Amino acid sequence: MQSHDRDAAALWDIAEAIREIQQFMAGVSEMEYLETLWLRRVVERNFEILGEAARRVSPEFQRAHPDVDWGNMIGLRNIIAHRYEQVDHEILWDIMNTVLPEVLVNVERFLSELPGQSS
Repeated sequence: MQSHDRDAAALWDIAEAIREIQQFMAGVSEMEYLETLWLRRVVERNFEILGEAARRVSPEFQRAHPDVDWGNMIGLRNIIAHRYEQVDHEILWDIMNTVLPEVLVNVERFLSELPGQSS
């Protein structure tokens, strides 16, 4: 598998994880999110997927796109997976609402620019 194919697969996983978070969180207030265990677990799982996919993006691609905070995506996944007792859902709420929309725009643009990918 060529590097751009692996990158495309990882970027697609990132985009899908963000879309799933957005789908489940549509119309949900911060208080509802903080008080609803299954919503928090859905969000956590998708942040894990997002971070694992970010880790699979090639170092060359990451260096070519330093405007994306690859390291924090990967680091957040590690906290959720390994130090889950330290997860601050108020921070996740903020990330969902301020960071993820921009990440999704960038990832969708990257996907459309990769060789052999359609818009």
